Parts: sequence; structure tokens; C-alpha cells
Amino acid sequence: MDRYLPGKVWGLTALRGAEKLDSLEAFLYPYWESNGLSDVGEQRMEKKKEDGKIRLTREGYQKLEEELRYLKTVKRKEIADKISHALSFGDLSENAEYEAAKNEQAFIEGRILVLEEKLRRAEIVDEEEYAQEDLDRVRLGVRVVLENLDKGKVVEYSIVDSVEADPSAQKISFESPLAQALIGHARGEVVEIKVPAGVVRYRIVDIRRKEE
Repeated sequence: MDRYLPGKVWGLTALRGAEKLDSLEAFLYPYWESNGLSDVGEQRMEKKKEDGKIRLTREGYQKLEEELRYLKTVKRKEIADKISHALSFGDLSENAEYEAAKNEQAFIEGRILVLEEKLRRAEIVDEEEYAQEDLDRVRLGVRVVLENLDKGKVVEYSIVDSVEADPSAQKISFESPLAQALIGHARGEVVEIKVPAGVVRYRIVDIRRKEE
């Protein structure tokens, strides 16, 4: 199943009424959430600067570009073919295939609007250009080595944007509770993370460029 296809019916009229990015994302979010698309749904949680910019790593920006290109060049054609096929059946009053295709089209066009707006607002954080002094403290685009002081275990995480986030690859969103607790702290400092079971203490062992 294509990860961007709607699993429910979403009205085109309601979509057209979502004029701003935030309201459009709010319209689409129930689908993302109910279908377990956390990597998509989390995008609406990205921290926006006061000037309206959205901070993305270069890799995150490229992923959005790739998705937008795919939706415009592949999915639009697929949906147009589905609609054309459904129209060949004649009567549209009880044409479930036509309704499904139109609602799929509404979702895809909504996603395209969201992606275009995000790319327009994007401010790329290029971690490759960080000077050594930029690695003195945890920030977006770095890799941090942590020691769990309660268990004596050492872990590493890359602090990335929510587009690039992949916990299974040790890439955590800078909006996550762990990253938020770490950002701004230096090597050797101890941070405390509140978790349901209590508090976990981490010591920052090292800060390096994400790909090192």
C-alpha cells in the first residue's frame, strides 16, 4: 500500500476550506495519526521561528523535495488514470470507484500544498559547515554521545529535523523530549530527562558532526 494514500474518505470541500498551512495540516492530521504515519504526522510539530521559517537539515529538505516530485510526477498521473477509468462506467451517482479516486486526489493535492509551503518556509541547517566551536554544545544537526548514569550504558543519537527522524537509526527529532533536554548543553554536563517511570540522567560524553 502506498504510504500516502488515504485510508478514509476526506471531503474535497473541507480541503479547499483549509487555506493556511496549519489548518490544512490539522485537517490531514487525523488520517496521519490514525494510520500510524508518525513520521508524517510529526511534521506538523516542527518548531517554527518567529519569522515563519521551518528549520530542516539538508537531508530532511531533500526528502521533502523527493516526496513532492513523486506526488507530482507519479501519483497525480496514477490518480488521473483512476478517475478516467471510473468515468468510463457512466453513472456517477453510485460510482464508488470514482468517489474513492476523487478523495484520494483531494488528499494528494492537500499533501502537495503542505510540502510546497514547507519548502518555501524552509531554512536549511547545514551541519557540514559547522566550525569546531559550533560543536561545543548540542544543537540541530549534530551527533551526541551520551552515558546513561543510571545504567552505565553509552548511546549515540543524531539530532535531526522531524522529516529525517528515524529512532531505529538513532536519529531523533529536535522536537523530541530527549533532544529538547539536550539542546544547548555542553560536553561533560549532566541532563535529566523526565520519563513515566521517573527521571533518567545522561552525561554528554561527546558532540560531533552528524556523519562523523
